[in-house]
Amino acid sequence: MDRIGRLFEATAFSFTLLLLLGCEQTAQPRSAPLLSTPTTSAPKPAVTEDALGQARQIVADGLADPNPQIRANAIEVVATTREIRLMPRVQKLLADEVVPVRFAAAVAVGDLEYALAKKEIANLLSDPNPNMKIAASYAISRLGDPEYYKVLSSSLASDDQTVRANAALLLGKSGKQEGVPYLYWTLQRADSADKVVLQAAESIAMLKDPRIYPKLWTRLISAYADDRMIGIQAMGALATEEAKNALVTMLDDKVPEVRLAAAGQLGKLGDQIGEPEVLAVIGKDTAAGMDPQGQERVKMLTALAIGEIATPALTRHLPPLLRDSSKVVRLAAAKAVLRSAAKGS
Repeated sequence: MDRIGRLFEATAFSFTLLLLLGCEQTAQPRSAPLLSTPTTSAPKPAVTEDALGQARQIVADGLADPNPQIRANAIEVVATTREIRLMPRVQKLLADEVVPVRFAAAVAVGDLEYALAKKEIANLLSDPNPNMKIAASYAISRLGDPEYYKVLSSSLASDDQTVRANAALLLGKSGKQEGVPYLYWTLQRADSADKVVLQAAESIAMLKDPRIYPKLWTRLISAYADDRMIGIQAMGALATEEAKNALVTMLDDKVPEVRLAAAGQLGKLGDQIGEPEVLAVIGKDTAAGMDPQGQERVKMLTALAIGEIATPALTRHLPPLLRDSSKVVRLAAAKAVLRSAAKGS
């Protein structure tokens, strides 16, 4: 398993961070300006009620899937699209037998401040798995008990590298600036594993500390595509003009998956400059000729980018992705439909 596959072995599975990147390909030269201005008069994306219904059913099915990675991905979709109507199903997954699924469910409760699950979250504070304790601490701190935030910062000193990485993740998600010094301390510790360093850097970016930019830039210029993907996600979280500028340069990357990830992050920041890159991947059928894993990866990233950019020219390509044979692709397309609908509301 590569570095991305190892990154969050006890956390919620992430669409982006579990990618296994393929062989590098050559990108076409760009003529776009280095830094674009967000489009202010773009038409609303066209997402039909039928597509919305399909998307919600795909997510609901994912929450009940026998594959724990699919269940965790579906929980992530519920949280990031704020589909509160599906939270009762997520609440039941707080008792899932698989730790990453329980972890994802607890984090979703915290993200959406879903108070109806507070009793179950309180019970998880005594879970024998330390990763669950910090997930429950994050959730209950978001539900009105801020003293549990201290559990996150203290868990950065854990000898367990996975616990340390998860604590860093949740400090970033908390939005509390007081976590920044703790994250820099963790980042600079000689005994922090690579996954901890990566997560600490991204969490600092999530907390909008611009001092982390040079470290993120080193990821973008790495020879390894998986490093560049991680850097792109972190730059998107940082969301400064300098970070956005850096993301635009990644639209020239030789690897299509990297270009799609950059386009998606720019879309999340309100800039549609990546639309031609996504349309080019669709038009050239970039996935054709790849192995099944590569095809799944490209389709998934295409769907996610469409959801963030959400122009009519792109959203019209979502229906076939909702019917794809891959559950991962269908979930990504469902997320894209829900994100596009929210942007157009």
